[in-house]
Amino acid sequence: MKGLGIGLIVIGAIMVIWTGFSYTKKEKVVDVGPIEISADKKESVNWPPYIGGLLVLGGIVIVATAKKS
Repeated sequence: MKGLGIGLIVIGAIMVIWTGFSYTKKEKVVDVGPIEISADKKESVNWPPYIGGLLVLGGIVIVATAKKS
């Protein structure tokens, strides 16, 4: 259980620091016989920083309440 809490803290801290990422994917524009034209399309994935803060807070609660073995 403690490992889960530490994992949530790490993931939450990363989500607070980096609030998203972008990537490029190829998209076919024209495909006529042997002729193929493609274009790069930039996509982005974003999330609000408070979600990372909630994960950090949840991780701290889990670590604090975990039983010692």
